[in-house]
Amino acid sequence: MTASPDLGTARTASPDLLKSVFRQHAAGVAVITAQRGGRPVGFTATSLNSVAADPPLVSFGIGTGSSSWPVVAETRHIGVHILGEHQQDLAATFARSGADRFGAPTRWRTGPEGVPILDGVLAWLVCEVVARVPAGESDHRIVLGRVVTGDPAGAGRPLLYHQGRFNALRD
Repeated sequence: MTASPDLGTARTASPDLLKSVFRQHAAGVAVITAQRGGRPVGFTATSLNSVAADPPLVSFGIGTGSSSWPVVAETRHIGVHILGEHQQDLAATFARSGADRFGAPTRWRTGPEGVPILDGVLAWLVCEVVARVPAGESDHRIVLGRVVTGDPAGAGRPLLYHQGRFNALRD
């Protein structure tokens, strides 16, 4: 096999290139929650990944400028919530800067290890934070969590993020 000498529309690596490419990548939508001193925080994440099965590990990215970062930076446990297609409004609330994310109509309770658990999600996990790895120009962290407990029994179909919008699966 030989490489084509004409790379066509190939572009030099840049933040805009990365954003353009990942607009083509459909991702599941999750909400990450944490709590410290009775103050719950949370944010919408499309960077959630399953890292390993044994031990069970997940990862996600967070900007250090995020309002949730000071709590995520210090907390021992976080919640991971897989959203359903019926939860576009919840995803938007947790993505919006300055929103009262845990006020009505958000339904939640304090779960294992004091982690805020959102009601009505497809599945949730509580994870112990095992690492916070610097990424980018030191303005992001990759958080690695070891799964402690969870519940996969929610009903519905997953919410996706594609082309800058929340979407449902098509039949």
